[in-house]
Amino acid sequence: MPQTSLRGLSMPASPIRKLAPFANQAEAKGIKVYHLNIGQPDIKTPAVALESLKNIKMDVLAYTPSNGILSLRQKLANYYHKFNIDVTADDIIITCGGSEAVNFTFMTCLDPGDEIIVPEPAYANYTAFAVACGAVVKPVVSTIEEGFHLPHIDQIEEMITPRTKGILICNPNNPTGYLYSRDELNQIRDLVKKYDLFLFSDEVYREFCYSGAPYISAFHLKGIENNVVLFDSVSKRYSECGLRVGALVSKNEDVKKNVMKFCQARLCPPLIGQMVAEASIDGTSDEYMLDVYKEYEERRKFLIDGLNRIPGVYSPIPMGAFYTVARLPIDDSEVFCRWLLEDFQYEGQTVMLAPARGFYTSDALGKDEVRIAYAISKEDLAKALFVLRQALEVYPGRTVDIRK
Repeated sequence: MPQTSLRGLSMPASPIRKLAPFANQAEAKGIKVYHLNIGQPDIKTPAVALESLKNIKMDVLAYTPSNGILSLRQKLANYYHKFNIDVTADDIIITCGGSEAVNFTFMTCLDPGDEIIVPEPAYANYTAFAVACGAVVKPVVSTIEEGFHLPHIDQIEEMITPRTKGILICNPNNPTGYLYSRDELNQIRDLVKKYDLFLFSDEVYREFCYSGAPYISAFHLKGIENNVVLFDSVSKRYSECGLRVGALVSKNEDVKKNVMKFCQARLCPPLIGQMVAEASIDGTSDEYMLDVYKEYEERRKFLIDGLNRIPGVYSPIPMGAFYTVARLPIDDSEVFCRWLLEDFQYEGQTVMLAPARGFYTSDALGKDEVRIAYAISKEDLAKALFVLRQALEVYPGRTVDIRK
């Protein structure tokens, strides 16, 4: 039998989705599974988006331009202007979700053996796409004890080698919910400028910043405008994960020209998704966005308070997105998360979590941590927290006796 590629063998499995078969088996047995593993919002998609689906009047569902429908790109540019991001439609390339934006950027900017510096824990697909193009992730590890803020900038600078091509940040951060400060971003800017690096910036969660400080985009950092490649998506802000519509934004003409070759090879982003995304940008009210923001803010407080009341559990307070990384009193989060789905239930209920080890490059890190998404209702979060506590009380691999 022919052998699969070494690249395929080296691709990491998703810590978010790899346990899905076990969740499916549990649900097939009639067990209620609370999905805290994935950022799939339960908040309703804007009515204007759903109406646009019902009112499609086309005789042929045709290809679109490889860089996306012009009117969508123009509306996205206007949307970015509200955040003082000065770009035009020509700076925007529509992609099949934010993931394709990352993938095409890496394929365009990185050669095999090139290095990118990534603060960890980090969204697992960054490593997957780096592996796919033969690049090397050089992790800068942040810790739960320090609230996941960046290590000292000197530590990052020490990691720069002649093969370093860029620094990647996610702001607000997935999986930690960390929000980078102005000082941290200015220090990153100075490194990018000093060593002429790319700054890859995933800003999908810009609507969800809870600190009260102004949102800072990589495009707000002066002097590196041509170094920045921004990743975006409509998935989270409009609760439209299934549309698979994202964007790559850059002022770098060489980046855009070469990304377009990959775009042309995959023909075009989805027509229907782009039409719905355009309707969402055009017609979603400020009231809707404010209500969504307030809902996530309330869920955040409810979840973090609940987690930190469980003996042996600790989570810092996330300042953005709708995730947190929590430390549990367990010996191995991979084993624990699978045990929850295969061997545990409390009154017909269990919880699905994402093992945090998959958000680090090193298998030695994140062994007692999990990522938790607060993308479900407060009522379900309350039930999930109760079930999680019951599970920890009986789990054979716990490291703290919480039965009190």
